[in-house]
Amino acid sequence: MLEDADLPDVVRILSLDPVTNVFVSSRVRSGGVSEFTLGCPLWGWEVGGRLRSLLHVGSNLVPVHADPEAVAGFVEHTGRFRRCSSIVGPAEVVLALWQGLSQRWGSSWSDVRELRSSQPVLVMDADPVVDEDERVQQVTEEHWDAYVDASARMYTEEVGVPPSPGNPLSYRMHVLGLIRAGRAFGIVEDGRVLFKADLGSVAGQVSQVQGVWLEPELRGRGLAAPAMARTVRLARQQTPTVSLYVNDFNCAARRTYERVGFRQVGEFATVLY
Repeated sequence: MLEDADLPDVVRILSLDPVTNVFVSSRVRSGGVSEFTLGCPLWGWEVGGRLRSLLHVGSNLVPVHADPEAVAGFVEHTGRFRRCSSIVGPAEVVLALWQGLSQRWGSSWSDVRELRSSQPVLVMDADPVVDEDERVQQVTEEHWDAYVDASARMYTEEVGVPPSPGNPLSYRMHVLGLIRAGRAFGIVEDGRVLFKADLGSVAGQVSQVQGVWLEPELRGRGLAAPAMARTVRLARQQTPTVSLYVNDFNCAARRTYERVGFRQVGEFATVLY
């Protein structure tokens, strides 16, 4: 388990791929490296006394710069008892980690709710190439309740289960944190959120958009691309590079992101429990 003294080496590894590593980078920037401040362990894999790979061991199990040797080491150290609700990160590494855990430790790891084996990672580092819907603005605390409702609907639709079913206050406070940080964007009309998107992770020059959602009754009308374009414009006021990842089977979303100007730079996978 890594401690604050390891921070320079952790930053070195995270800097190897700022887009891929933005989630863990954002957590380290806000919480440091020690379990007490980060809120979960951060494991390291050393080769010849030099830190080479990381594993974020929270509700999301996230490998960073992990080669097959590191994956094998993480599998052995993780053990039989699963505490995470997902494994997410570069597709090849995530699938190898999941398969290793399943073979070594059995059903606690092998029995999954859903496997999303191909999630293109997209980026934009230029202005949108389509007209923008200027109704999209940073959401304020005035619309906290409505934004929580839209966020929960998005989460349930995307993941298949409601967010934090045993602790709804935790989810409400998470959403409030995004709003207060200026990382929640939406179209709000008559107290109702019609479109939403968050900057789920921000680190250095990169932000990652998550939680993109359009009211179902408005879909198919060409509204998503202009709203997303405006979101990118606002996000680029905070970081020059905006990233996201999308399920390969979500053809409508992929077409929208392509219209806005996103390009693919990698591929993620997610294992959901």
